[in-house]
Amino acid sequence: MPSSERDIVIIGGGTNGLACAARLAKSGRRVTLLEAGEICGGGATTVEFAPGYRVSGLAHLVTTLDRRVMSEMKLARHGLAYAEADMATTALGPIPLTMRRGETADLGAADARAWEALHKRLDRYAGLLAPFREMTPPRLSRKGGNDLKGLARMGLDLRRLGKAETRELLRVFLINVADLLEDDLMDDRLIGLVAFDATLGSWLGPRSPNSLLLLLNRLAGEVEGKRGAIALPKGGMGAVADAMVAALAGDGVTICTGARVATIRVEDDRAAGVTLDTGEEIPAGLVVSAISPQATLRHLAGPAHLDTGTLRQVHGIKSRGGAAKLHLALSGAPDFGGADLRHRLVIAPSVDAVERAFNPVKYGEVPDRPVMEITIPTAHEPELAPDGHHVLSAIVQFAPHGPNNRDAARAQMLENTLKVLEDHAPGLRALILHAELLMPYDIETRYGMAGGNWHHVELSVEQMLFLRPFHGAAQYESPLPGLWLASAGSHPGGGISGAAGWNAAGRILGGRT
Repeated sequence: MPSSERDIVIIGGGTNGLACAARLAKSGRRVTLLEAGEICGGGATTVEFAPGYRVSGLAHLVTTLDRRVMSEMKLARHGLAYAEADMATTALGPIPLTMRRGETADLGAADARAWEALHKRLDRYAGLLAPFREMTPPRLSRKGGNDLKGLARMGLDLRRLGKAETRELLRVFLINVADLLEDDLMDDRLIGLVAFDATLGSWLGPRSPNSLLLLLNRLAGEVEGKRGAIALPKGGMGAVADAMVAALAGDGVTICTGARVATIRVEDDRAAGVTLDTGEEIPAGLVVSAISPQATLRHLAGPAHLDTGTLRQVHGIKSRGGAAKLHLALSGAPDFGGADLRHRLVIAPSVDAVERAFNPVKYGEVPDRPVMEITIPTAHEPELAPDGHHVLSAIVQFAPHGPNNRDAARAQMLENTLKVLEDHAPGLRALILHAELLMPYDIETRYGMAGGNWHHVELSVEQMLFLRPFHGAAQYESPLPGLWLASAGSHPGGGISGAAGWNAAGRILGGRT
């Protein structure tokens, strides 16, 4: 093989870029990975947001780490460990509800029976979707190069459901999660918690069509072989990226940090390398982008190298971010009504509370009572803060991604969030030494995620599988020959997973280049 065809440049050192680099390097390709920041990790980093206080900068829990990435990169051997590998969730309120992987003892008899049956059914449906995460999305063409054996196995699994269950799956597949929950359950705490999980990181409320599909997508993820598990990496989310970087050291991958790509070089209508903002040119036989497809195609490749139809599709990609990230440095431990601070804490008292939090952001406004997911990392690792102090990390929903006045919206969002926190942990405000709130537009600026959306491209039914990020680029190969897409904007989407990068590498190695 000519050396030029063996040289691959990867843009972006997030978990997908790192996973892609690992698989390509193991095949004998010469890989150079370029990361604009000073460290790799993207949304999986551990940062010091105040002197002496460290926290996961964006994502703060693992729910979907790809088993192939974990195994083939030997991440445990390279230092990845969990402070909590199977974290319980407590829904806060006057009477808290605690759950771990769908199991809870805090329900009345009738709701317990109904929830057991419903969760078993949803878990079964999620199990049918799980293999899709490790496949190239099927192309709707007789000669689409699809994984026919894999699709046949999935078809067989679907047939095993039986006619009645298959009809039920088709009935609920595209409905909203609120209707399903309210049909079967009565406990507001449980309904609110599941509705929150279904819409976490999305631009959908629980009464929005297709929101159940997002819940199934979440349930299809796994950690350490456990579907539905939630894990807290020891040392914060940066530990995931650190282990991946350590794994690449033995594979001969060249990693360049502080290397911002200005343009993708195109020769003879084909990607032929990149030019950095310093003017340095790096030739390559293939270019793989693990940053958002919008930035890749609109800005790095540029309109001159794309046809009008492709540009129209790129401009049509929806990537509205609806989540804010809160970091608090605290002088002492907060008290959430006696709740175990080692748990994942959720404030979502009902499905209506989640829906009311979503409604204002559609008009660029801040919700009065946001809902949120909270972790206290120092309850597991005291060394993340000065002695006796704590850090609080929260994903707060929903937040407007395009308000008229950004500074005013950020200040109001922080105030409203602190009010909700104070209601559940009286005295918390008095403990705050420093607060940092990242709105979606701050996330876009800091992490380069289009619209501040953590998935780069919204996870919605019209932007999933063979439509992700758009028809014509759904099998990781972009419309520009020699340029491949491997970010969370490609199938199967976001989360600290590495699946999109791993899948893209497999497509490059096994498909046409």
